[in-house]
Amino acid sequence: MICAIYKSKRKAETYLYVNKRNDFSEVPEALMETFGQPEFVMLLPLSKLSQLGSANIDKVKADLSEKGFYLQLPPPPEDLLKSHKEWLKQQ
Repeated sequence: MICAIYKSKRKAETYLYVNKRNDFSEVPEALMETFGQPEFVMLLPLSKLSQLGSANIDKVKADLSEKGFYLQLPPPPEDLLKSHKEWLKQQ
């Protein structure tokens, strides 16, 4: 299984995986409007990989098979105030 990966110019650290390069026919129109003009990043052979950097490879494969796309969102920002308060409690 090979997929094409695109990054969003509007949303930092947001990536869209699709089954075929330049084929966004299965991606909902509302998502494409929010995502903006996709910028091609790479073709990725998922069948040869056992893991991905920040995405669950099994979820990526399942979504590509079932929905025809996978949307990778950035991790939520760390709550530094909360982390600091927890650190203070431990001191």
